[in-house]
Amino acid sequence: MPTAERRPRRVTVVPGGPVLVEGPVELCTPDGEVVKSDRFLVAVCACRRSKRYPFCDTSHRKRVRTQDG
Repeated sequence: MPTAERRPRRVTVVPGGPVLVEGPVELCTPDGEVVKSDRFLVAVCACRRSKRYPFCDTSHRKRVRTQDG
């Protein structure tokens, strides 16, 4: 049985949404910055519209107003 460090990471591509990566992860951004997340599941922004890029903050979703809001 593979150890936790040697097992493959699961990556899930969400159509129209983020890329979900089993954490913890280190991400290398295009400008060379390395950002880390210790979360067990990390949402990586695929649309580059996130205010928290490279992490997804759901900015790609259209806001739907309700009658009450």
